[in-house]
Amino acid sequence: MSSSVMRKAAFDGAAEDRHGGVAKRAVTLDGITATRVRYDPGSRWSIDMAPDAGTPTCPLPHVAVMIEGTLRVRMDDGSEQDFHAGEVMMLPGGHDAWPVGDRPAAFVELSHGTDHYQGSARER
Repeated sequence: MSSSVMRKAAFDGAAEDRHGGVAKRAVTLDGITATRVRYDPGSRWSIDMAPDAGTPTCPLPHVAVMIEGTLRVRMDDGSEQDFHAGEVMMLPGGHDAWPVGDRPAAFVELSHGTDHYQGSARER
C-alpha cells in the first residue's frame, strides 16, 4: 500500500451488485476494499446470498461499522446478536444475517484479499 498519495472513492459511483434484497457497492484503493452492504427489510443472507455463494451461511469473516438500522446475526452454533448503527462488528465465518423490523440495515466493511460474493472466489 502506498502511503505517499491520498486517495478517495465514492460508493455512489460504484456499480451496484444486487442479490435479491441485499445490495452492495464496493470501492478499492491500493488493494483495500470498502464495501457498503445494505439489507432491505425482509431480506436475509441465507435466502438472498446463499444461492450465489453456494453455502447455507456466509463463510467469510467481517469487520464492519453499522451505519443504518439494526442487523441481527445468527452464528452456525445458534448464538444471536443484534448490531445497531454506530457499532462495530467482528464476525467469524459461518453466520446468517437479516435486518430487524421494517427498516433497512447497512454497514461498511473493509477487507483485503479473496471474497466469494460473486459466487466464486476472486482476488480484489
